[in-house]
Amino acid sequence: MKFLRTIAFVMVTMSLLLTACAPAATPAPTESPAATEAATEAATEAPVATEAPTEVATEAPSAGLTCAEPVKVGLITDASGALAIYGAHILRSFMLGMEYATGAAGSAGEKFDFTQTQENTFKIDDCEIQVFVRDDASTPDNTATVARELIDVQKVNILVGTVSSGATATLQGIALENKIPLIVAPAAANDITGVNFNEYTFRTSRNNYQDAINECSALTKQYKNFVQIAPDYAFGQGSAAAFRDACTLGGATFVADDIFAPLDTTDFTPYMEQIANSGAEAYIVTWAGGGFVSLMQAAADQGVTEKMSLGATFIDNTLMPTFFANAVGTTAGILYHYSAPNNPANDFLKAQDKARYGVMPDLFDADGMNAAIMVVEALKKTNGDVSGDALKAAMEGMEFEGPKGTVFIRPEDHVAIQDMYILKLANVTDPDANFYEYVDTTRPEPPCLLPETLKDRCGDLPYGSLSGK
Repeated sequence: MKFLRTIAFVMVTMSLLLTACAPAATPAPTESPAATEAATEAATEAPVATEAPTEVATEAPSAGLTCAEPVKVGLITDASGALAIYGAHILRSFMLGMEYATGAAGSAGEKFDFTQTQENTFKIDDCEIQVFVRDDASTPDNTATVARELIDVQKVNILVGTVSSGATATLQGIALENKIPLIVAPAAANDITGVNFNEYTFRTSRNNYQDAINECSALTKQYKNFVQIAPDYAFGQGSAAAFRDACTLGGATFVADDIFAPLDTTDFTPYMEQIANSGAEAYIVTWAGGGFVSLMQAAADQGVTEKMSLGATFIDNTLMPTFFANAVGTTAGILYHYSAPNNPANDFLKAQDKARYGVMPDLFDADGMNAAIMVVEALKKTNGDVSGDALKAAMEGMEFEGPKGTVFIRPEDHVAIQDMYILKLANVTDPDANFYEYVDTTRPEPPCLLPETLKDRCGDLPYGSLSGK
């Protein structure tokens, strides 16, 4: 049973971290959606922006919003690929968010037609907003193709997407090239608003540093000594650094150097020997790829599962009953669960998801709804001006109310500061996925991770780590 529980935790870690990994090509599905994203982060190097944070635009006149031409939004997500389970969250919640923000019914709840746009039309005051939906199957090449079609043919003014962080890196470069604002949802990699930052990229998704801060606030109340293993490439190294930083500041000690294994590792025996001999109370696994079964088998064979515990974040409603059946009573972090926030936007999302789709909101529904609200709030601030300069000025420093409460777009690096949650797993059988007891709300403030050439943008924020050292 303990081994099964540990397997569950690893699956959880992987599922949550999938949005921080990028496939080099569309992979064949393996044991779970978490196991399909086994390629490394895209190596696309975004051009470096040099401008200081721009001044936030003023609120729109009280007479109402007007637009000379329909505003066109391109929504890119995964509807058919390895991460379609998460793309579904964004498809429904973005449309619901448009309805909520505009106060008018639209296409939410209907079948999405990826070649048509007339069903995805919303209106606020005298401004029409058209949403063009495209499927990239979490493949950077597809992302580039559909993004260029949206820009060159459909003439979109704003881009939103996508699920894979590697595909998002591709999207960032295209948005910058065309001076079109990109709102990232739900990709989580630090690099998006870190080393790949550009002035046209914003996010409503959290980053991996925020995951680590939130999770460590729970882990360090239970354990004091840690060791961790991660894949040996940029994402794994960045995630390990974030967990080490956040848990150390919470009073924990890492009793051994972080262990990095090649992403294509199949025999984890030597790595698990190191973990078993480390003397740690708990071990943290960051892994995205097909090797997790081998990793956990090695953990069992080397006695790791008997010697120490493994902490991990909770995941989506669909996979929780499968992978956490043996973990009832566990306390851990989660980026969003519909039962935690109490506000009008979340009430709307809960009611409409259930009524339109027959499910309660899932892990990334808040990200999609927040992206839609951000689009509408930006248009209000510019009074319908859809130029890139006007929109990015409106988005920097923006605050708006969404299903997770107040979201603040940090002007220095465009990170979305938002509430996250600590919950206790009470059951995995509730038909509406009401699995948790509320414990706490956190609001993680990650360090500024911009490249050295843009360090001045960070201002007074801690740079590079939570301590800034």
